[in-house]
Amino acid sequence: MTSLKTGQAREVVEVELGGRTVTVPKGGLYDRYRMDTDLDEVAEDPRVRTVDFFRTLPKTEVRSAIGPTRTPNFYYAMSKAQITYLAPAQALRSRLPGELDPLLIAPGLGLFSVVFFRYDVCDIDFYTEATVGVAVRPARHGGPVGADLLSALSNDAMHAYVLSLPVNTEIAQVRGHDGYGFPKWVTEIDVEIDDRKTVARVANDVGGTDIALNVATPQQKRVPSGTSVSTLTSYTQLGGGWNATLSQTNNLATGRKLLPRDVLLELGSGRLTDDIRSLKPIKPLRLDVVTEGQNALHLPVPVSFPAR
Repeated sequence: MTSLKTGQAREVVEVELGGRTVTVPKGGLYDRYRMDTDLDEVAEDPRVRTVDFFRTLPKTEVRSAIGPTRTPNFYYAMSKAQITYLAPAQALRSRLPGELDPLLIAPGLGLFSVVFFRYDVCDIDFYTEATVGVAVRPARHGGPVGADLLSALSNDAMHAYVLSLPVNTEIAQVRGHDGYGFPKWVTEIDVEIDDRKTVARVANDVGGTDIALNVATPQQKRVPSGTSVSTLTSYTQLGGGWNATLSQTNNLATGRKLLPRDVLLELGSGRLTDDIRSLKPIKPLRLDVVTEGQNALHLPVPVSFPAR
């Protein structure tokens, strides 16, 4: 098998997750540690600035839909690019389950995001993914819309419903779909992010382009670990009920551009393109690029919604 990271052949081994068999890199972090990675070893990796963030988040052994596992899932070195779009609330609402409401920033206007991720050092080894997600109000909001919006923007604590989330490895697909309830499938995804340029492409089922991005990276600001932590709560249906998944991102080098005019997201044909078009984007509101970051992804927990 060819490594997506190096282009060189790499041996793989088979592992079982919840009754399904997937392949992972032989001698990789998952093969050796099964989600209980040695932080001291990771700290020696030149791609990882620090592991201090993870020392504050002890892992616990839990039973899950994919069998016994440890949580959170740690991403020690990652990068991502997120484009946040303005869109008509009616179009957003048409893609949401009845239990969820879009987060409105003005009457009739809401938000959705297209995000590309690259995980260079992770408990389940290197992989890439992309997502289209609608910003929604918290499950138990109960208050004015303005309060939800202010909380989301000031604390960088967003809530979302994911429409599509392709990945490029089997283990990421099985864990994300069976263990979290995300709409994941496997396809070719290339993501390259550095201080100068952000380039990404997601292939469709026949090898053509689903979506692609090529944009200058906003000027990056390096910050100490733990001083810029954002959260995302995603809602999924799993095991016959609603669940909430918490993702904590420790931003180490990040940059932002408001009302960017140079963001040209190429739409081809495929599931991501169909989702984006269905949301009727008006214009990009913000481009956020993290050239150096870390993440802790917790297993989903049950959540309830107020009666309508």
